[in-house]
Amino acid sequence: MNRRALYPGTFDPVTFGHMDIIERASKIYDEVLVGVAHGKGKNPLFSVKERVSFLVNAVKPLRTYG
Repeated sequence: MNRRALYPGTFDPVTFGHMDIIERASKIYDEVLVGVAHGKGKNPLFSVKERVSFLVNAVKPLRTYG
């Protein structure tokens, strides 16, 4: 059985706290999906595209392929 977790947020910007949660979840779940939200009603510092790029780079050391 594949256990998945979803971690949604605006991640504007991604922080060490966000990374701590992602790292801990990756030890508990088989797959951790991180969803970058638009943040309607907020004035983000970075675009969604930039935030996704930051997260992709930040999680590279955690990625494993079975």
